[in-house]
Amino acid sequence: MMRVKNIFITVFFFLSMIVLGQKPQQKQYIFFLHNKFLEDHSFGEKHPKYGVAEYETILNKLRAQNTVVISEKRKSDTDPSVYAEKVKKQIDSLMKKGIPAGKITVVGTSQGGYIAQYVSYYEKNPQLKFVFIGASFKDDSLEKDKNFRLYGRILSITEKSDDGHVRLSQEQRFIRSGIKDFKEIELNTGLNHGFLFKALNDWIVPTKDWISRK
Repeated sequence: MMRVKNIFITVFFFLSMIVLGQKPQQKQYIFFLHNKFLEDHSFGEKHPKYGVAEYETILNKLRAQNTVVISEKRKSDTDPSVYAEKVKKQIDSLMKKGIPAGKITVVGTSQGGYIAQYVSYYEKNPQLKFVFIGASFKDDSLEKDKNFRLYGRILSITEKSDDGHVRLSQEQRFIRSGIKDFKEIELNTGLNHGFLFKALNDWIVPTKDWISRK
């Protein structure tokens, strides 16, 4: 666990070096927000049904030559709306340093996807990119706020075998948002909600394609 923490210290140090260094606007910046299970469990603990969340492997797969991945393990019972404010401040800081909004992507799996949707709502920036993975369900808590809207360039990835999932395009918050740049993918891995615990190319490849698109 200490090794993973050191990775994040290096990432944030590297980020500050990039921002202060040459042509940071050429980089892609990725905020990765993990699922709820990792809030309450260590990196090595196994979910009784889905096994270990392959967090570090996912981060490594998201990285590319011209990307900076920003992520951390959230505390137990993190409030999604409050944490989204923290991410918003980090994004705003990047943009103040000259990073174009179109070079910033927020990727969230499950609970991380809910946080990413709050970030979208708070930022209200049509150029920011978002990838919501396995974060749309019946009786969705985000549907309680009838004023909640999504903004930005959005990719939604769901899994057909995931219990209770619905397509984001069927959710009222999406319908009333009028998103102009949107893509929706429904996978059929048979892994239920466990598909996002795994570093599967099924969702990582389209996520990276969305990050790199102009």
